[in-house]
Amino acid sequence: MPRFLNRDLAAVVAAVLLPLVVAAIIVPFRGALSNTNVALILVVVVVAVATAGNRLAGALAAVSAAVWFDFFFTQPYERFTIVKAADVQTAVLLLVVGLVTSQLAAWARRLKVVTVTDADYLARVHEVAALSQSATSSAAVVTAVQEHLTDLLDLRDCRFEYGTLLGHPPRLEQDGTVTVGRRHWDVERKGLPDQEIELRTFANGRFYGRFMLRPAPGSRPSLQARLVAVTLADHAGHALGVTAERGTR
Repeated sequence: MPRFLNRDLAAVVAAVLLPLVVAAIIVPFRGALSNTNVALILVVVVVAVATAGNRLAGALAAVSAAVWFDFFFTQPYERFTIVKAADVQTAVLLLVVGLVTSQLAAWARRLKVVTVTDADYLARVHEVAALSQSATSSAAVVTAVQEHLTDLLDLRDCRFEYGTLLGHPPRLEQDGTVTVGRRHWDVERKGLPDQEIELRTFANGRFYGRFMLRPAPGSRPSLQARLVAVTLADHAGHALGVTAERGTR
């Protein structure tokens, strides 16, 4: 099972069980704790689950927390019935606050991942751009781009063909989309095609070659990653163009 599925499954299990476990632990102290304080403790549990998991896990944790708050901490105890208006209000607020805070926590976690990923993309582009300006040979730039493309797109292999256009393999286009023949390929749903994909390099409108990409099974790079790949290939094209003008490779 893929790692992200294991993580999501664990988050869902924790969302269902952790509020129950925490509620059971504090049941012996319900005479000393107000229901408001109990609700706050359960909200902390919901936020912890949402932060470690995802939005679905956070929502499930909020529902679970509200259910077990009702069962253990509202009279009559250990029944899914609430007779006091104040307890009804607290239970509803627990559910609402739990849902809202869990979604905010999951959103903040997602934002952090996107920020880190963007920084990584920017570093890759900056590294290749600097190399294309300073390298005395385009081969060094092409090799660096091959390495970045392999990591960025989750490839089994990446090679470069100078100045050839043999066959009609799938193509990674300048806008980050993938075409097979004349048809658009849904990378988000299907992943990359299980065959070599070409990524062409140009400079000043002239074709210099293409990177041939062989995806690993299940490779599903984001549109942003694919756009970065196109940008890296453009830098390689620039280096090849400069080298061609000098009359060497």
